[in-house]
Amino acid sequence: MANSALLPALARAFLAGETTVNAIAARSAKTLGRNWRWLRPLARRYLAATSNEIRPRERDIIAFFLHDPGFRRAWSNHFDELRVARWLLEPHRMQPVAAVATWDVPAIETVGALADWLAITADELLWFADLKGLNYKSKQPRLGHYHYRVLAKKSGAIRLIEAPKSRLKALQRRILAEILDKIPAHPAAHGFVPARSIQSFIAPHLAQRVVLKMDLSDFFPSITGARIQTIFRMLGYPESVADVLGGICTNAVPRRVWREATAEANPEQLYDACLLHTRPHLPQGAPTSPALANICAYRIDCRLTGLARSAGAEYTRYADDLAFSGGDDFEHVVERFSTHVAAVFLEEGFHVNHRKTRIMRQGVRQRLVGLVANQHANVPRTDFDRLKAMLHNCVRQGVQSQNRTAHPRFRAYLDGRIGWVESVNPAKGQRLRAIYDLIAWQ
Repeated sequence: MANSALLPALARAFLAGETTVNAIAARSAKTLGRNWRWLRPLARRYLAATSNEIRPRERDIIAFFLHDPGFRRAWSNHFDELRVARWLLEPHRMQPVAAVATWDVPAIETVGALADWLAITADELLWFADLKGLNYKSKQPRLGHYHYRVLAKKSGAIRLIEAPKSRLKALQRRILAEILDKIPAHPAAHGFVPARSIQSFIAPHLAQRVVLKMDLSDFFPSITGARIQTIFRMLGYPESVADVLGGICTNAVPRRVWREATAEANPEQLYDACLLHTRPHLPQGAPTSPALANICAYRIDCRLTGLARSAGAEYTRYADDLAFSGGDDFEHVVERFSTHVAAVFLEEGFHVNHRKTRIMRQGVRQRLVGLVANQHANVPRTDFDRLKAMLHNCVRQGVQSQNRTAHPRFRAYLDGRIGWVESVNPAKGQRLRAIYDLIAWQ
């Protein structure tokens, strides 16, 4: 049964975007050349099974047929009569889930229409999407779509920066601006969300009795290409279009990249990173990755918000940094609470970096994403004093005496660090800015 042409032909009729029993049965009758009595009941069972789900793939529909007793009985009784009378070649229509039907995303129903929307040819589109992994297998870096940089942290952990080349980045930016930015973020998500920032991430946790800080391991590469394609099918895009959109927004890192890793990298962690990044995943460095990561984490944010409320706590997330805080009731259960949070992430396909988990009570410095959050958001004193000393030395001893790492844009680097302090504590930032204005730049 599984090898018959009838199953994929019938699946196309079911996937055309129709949402009523009569419409699905009519298209199926055209495919089979006869209005079989069992088509309407089959369509009714199909809609009942998929009405609240993301648009299924063709293989999912075939699996539904194979497990449906009514269809199996019809196949057995009419085996010699069933045939494909007509393949329906019309493009599948948009079919978003009910919750997202009001979002203003562009309707793109074929791969050709997607190429036109991105102002490239169909061949170029398939080359950028690379669904067959040809760039992954290529030994020529010039043919790849990304620049790579392997960084070894002090702990021995590996971070890979995947920066898309200019043409691919332009495609990703359009997808971000006209599709992904139309999708609202969860209220608990503060990273890479307009009108939200590190300050809004920290605000609910100021002056709290206890703060729980947790961190995720390999947040971006843990999100697979299959999950990204599912997001686009959730938005209503046909399978072929969703797969290509997912291919443009994900990447599989060639193994040759890891041979260029620094000598400081831990060999075991380098091997684990290689395994994680060689499958299609969200690249850390693509414009679309933060928005897609927030969408993938929406269900997690819902679960953790409910879990926090049940424990009398507040919850916010900034990319892969998580913060929970509360009063006396939360302090009594915070250790057990952190275990429940880790279990939620395991169920959702992520892992907590337990070495970075911190339970910070009022008697210690409560630090989140580089800021102190005990009474009000502030820059740590040691960081402020170090930057102030650097600026003073630039004034007294010259700029080159402080640019020990030969930073190519040292002036912009210092200006950015001062701007960061100004955004958190304007008074301290103005003091640093006054010293910065005294520097004699050559």
